[in-house]
Amino acid sequence: LRHLQFQYHSIKVFNSAQEKTGKIIHVFYASAIEVLTHIQTQYEINNIYSYQESGVEITWKRDKQVKKYCLSNKIEWVECQRDGIIRGIKNRTDWDRNWYKIITGRLFINGNSKNCITNLEHNFLIPENIKDDIEKYPNTLQPAGETHAWLYLNSFVADRGKNYHKLISKPTESRKSCSRLSPYLAWGNISVRQVFQFVKNSVNYKHNKFAFDGMLSRLKWHCHFIQKFEMECSYEYLCVNRGYESLEHSNNNEFLNAWKSGQTGLPLVDACMRCLTQTGWINFRMRAMVVSVLCHHLDIDWRLGVYHLAQLFLDYEPGIHYTQFQMQAGTTGVNTIRIYNPIKQSQEHDPEGIFIKKWVPELENVHSKYIHKPWEIPALEQSMYGLIIGSDYPLPIIDVEDAAKYGRDKIWTHRKNDLVQKEKKRIIKKHTRNN
Repeated sequence: LRHLQFQYHSIKVFNSAQEKTGKIIHVFYASAIEVLTHIQTQYEINNIYSYQESGVEITWKRDKQVKKYCLSNKIEWVECQRDGIIRGIKNRTDWDRNWYKIITGRLFINGNSKNCITNLEHNFLIPENIKDDIEKYPNTLQPAGETHAWLYLNSFVADRGKNYHKLISKPTESRKSCSRLSPYLAWGNISVRQVFQFVKNSVNYKHNKFAFDGMLSRLKWHCHFIQKFEMECSYEYLCVNRGYESLEHSNNNEFLNAWKSGQTGLPLVDACMRCLTQTGWINFRMRAMVVSVLCHHLDIDWRLGVYHLAQLFLDYEPGIHYTQFQMQAGTTGVNTIRIYNPIKQSQEHDPEGIFIKKWVPELENVHSKYIHKPWEIPALEQSMYGLIIGSDYPLPIIDVEDAAKYGRDKIWTHRKNDLVQKEKKRIIKKHTRNN
């Protein structure tokens, strides 16, 4: 729902801004083929222009239907390259060099010349019950639209970004110091090229070069992971390293539901999951941690959690989501397996428990010395806090140390599997960047 809300309100912002120029985005509630067929009854379609989308299986099937329709109706479909992602390549030779050339290439300035409004009459209206939900955009989510994308970018360059590199992993501070442009990049409000050049050419770049370069490097990583997905879209539903398909998991449903609802008894994990449910954003390290806990500590197959987080992330980008999820789940056979200790992460990045107390209000009165391990609060002190661990807030559903050891031994042992090793060579050959 939040993805539809963001797209819909982005369109409203565009239409409002372009009202004087006569440009308008028409909204149809229908399949692509239904829309094109209807437009053909009023106009002759000669060309269709779009970006190349690195989408999921359902959008790929849609694109094949559109291509077939275009061929049948002698329509030329022009798909433009998106950011630095290249369609159809078999390896990553010269990818970095090509990416930089594209990202630093000339920007096209839209002069917004006066345009005649195209009158498209149709009955493909959004049903009222659905429209009511889409119209009610939560104020806990980042505001939608290109106008807001530029406000975030300007404030990052003007002041917010100066401590980007220092605070990037802090769950509270990063909400301000990170660019927060990811939803606008994911849904097309602004492009990687626009962001890269704006930051690089800003008057503050020379004053905050280290911090800004850290942010710019992540724009390349952004495209790098989408390129992986473009070249191997089965990341969505199969282990990219097929050797991990035989890795068994306990898949405890109670554990899975506790993780989804922020009731694991691990304060930082629960705070992150509740924060995501409300706001649609947490920083990269916290994302990596909650996936690590799901797959390694709770021993749950990554596929049972991947769609849940996809629905929560306001900045859901398939090419980043599925590739990153598998990297953190340890199913690539290539990347270093990182098993994040949620207690250690909590102590290092939220030492006073500010983030935890905001999103897990049951613990708001707990002293910072207990906030990372509330199950260690003596019974007498629990009563002083007006809190009973195991009742008001759950006991940990796993022993962190034991679960981590089990998960680590399991994943590293499986890494010796013959098919895992064979697949590792294939993956390195296909996805390693060679300048």
